[in-house]
Amino acid sequence: MIAGDQEAFRELMEKYQTYIFQVVYSVLRHQKDAEDVTQEVFIRIYHALPQYKNQGFKTWMSRVAVNKAIDLKRKKQREKEDLTEIEKVEHISHGNVTEMESIQRERVHLVKTRLNEMPENYRDVMFAYYIQDKTYREIAKDQGIEVKSVESKLYRAKKWIRKNWKEEEFK
Repeated sequence: MIAGDQEAFRELMEKYQTYIFQVVYSVLRHQKDAEDVTQEVFIRIYHALPQYKNQGFKTWMSRVAVNKAIDLKRKKQREKEDLTEIEKVEHISHGNVTEMESIQRERVHLVKTRLNEMPENYRDVMFAYYIQDKTYREIAKDQGIEVKSVESKLYRAKKWIRKNWKEEEFK
């Protein structure tokens, strides 16, 4: 396959998507995370194809998938540890609960407001996936589109967010 040949890459994705998902799921044991990481694996593979040395393609893809899954697992573990530390500090300081609730409400309001600024086709998929906690298949069924379209919309929505939102606005 020649790097940059999108039709050939689409065929590659169709052929190996279930396999890569299973590899990722075996590490993460969480469907939604596995779906996200599977999408990221194919993006990584697409960009890394020019460096591929034609040695054990399926093994190479598996290694990329396992590494991405492990990265996410480590990140979630760090986040969990950070939250535990925050909870300890809050418990020790007996922080003002109403203040924390107020901050949380402000953040939720900000995210909902910002979601409304997104293009509608991205907003619907983001809301269904992140707010309603639906799977790709559920979203596809609800919206009458293919699962691949859901994946594409989520990818484009995340790209749009990175371009248009600043992290500082959410602190």
